[in-house]
Amino acid sequence: MSQVQLAELTAFVAVAEHLSFTKAAVHVGIALPTMSQTVRSLEERLGVRLFNRTTRSVALTEAGERLLAEVLPIIEGLDHALESVNLFRDKPIGTLRLAVSRPVATRRLAPLLQPFLAKYPAIRVEVVVDDRQSDIVSSRFDAGIQVGRRVERDMTALRLVDDFRMFPVAAPNYLARREKPSLPRDLHGHNCIRYRLPWDGSIQPWIFNSGRQQTEITVEGSLTVNDLDLLMSAVLDGIGVAYVAEAMAAPYLAHGQLVALLQDWSSTFPGVFLYYPSRRQMPVPLRVFIDFVKEWRKDARARYAVSS
Repeated sequence: MSQVQLAELTAFVAVAEHLSFTKAAVHVGIALPTMSQTVRSLEERLGVRLFNRTTRSVALTEAGERLLAEVLPIIEGLDHALESVNLFRDKPIGTLRLAVSRPVATRRLAPLLQPFLAKYPAIRVEVVVDDRQSDIVSSRFDAGIQVGRRVERDMTALRLVDDFRMFPVAAPNYLARREKPSLPRDLHGHNCIRYRLPWDGSIQPWIFNSGRQQTEITVEGSLTVNDLDLLMSAVLDGIGVAYVAEAMAAPYLAHGQLVALLQDWSSTFPGVFLYYPSRRQMPVPLRVFIDFVKEWRKDARARYAVSS
């Protein structure tokens, strides 16, 4: 048997993890025909079929499963060995892969990217906007950023954003035609813009708290969306009432474009967290990003203290 190339094993692992030649090619950063040929060459060297392929699916054969179990620890060991050399460099180098939900990507992560990349020019950041909350370990992400209630308990979590309030808002031109609700149940008489959660397809619940009393209202309306930018556009246009995070509504409230409703009944939700698997040897790009986020949080709190 001729010598197996590391590139062939890396390609095999990528396809095995994604169970898709197309996704594996995108992940590795090579053309699809090259990925297919590389895996085919490995199968020819070994003299066994590693994947069962159809026009719709890719699955490991028994031989492929055995090879993956043996090879994956070796590939990960090589990654860790190369990463350890990074500790001796003056400037960290490498790739940081982040899985981030859409609202967090645009409103929380985006402001951090320019200063981080300016501070660490040798680091490459790959951001995958992922509303499905994929398993960051099996998908080979270094970390994820999500609202706290969606972070798995076996992850190490670092707070990016404090707990936040959710409450209904509406545009003045909408309220000019309707009476403001004074209790959550009054929302049954309003056209409510519903938000379908991208990760599981359910409708976001409208939850209200007043002291120890909590209530959840099933709202109805003429519009349902699964994108927060579209939700904000619709409520600003006066289509109806929307249930949004305070930080998202704040600029529009300050300029009188929106009116906050049921302030005595707002509900608090967990903040936004950077989360990553607990492991002894952390990749250097992730380690410096965590340190950067901690420093950014400290500076943000100091600026807030001065302004208040």
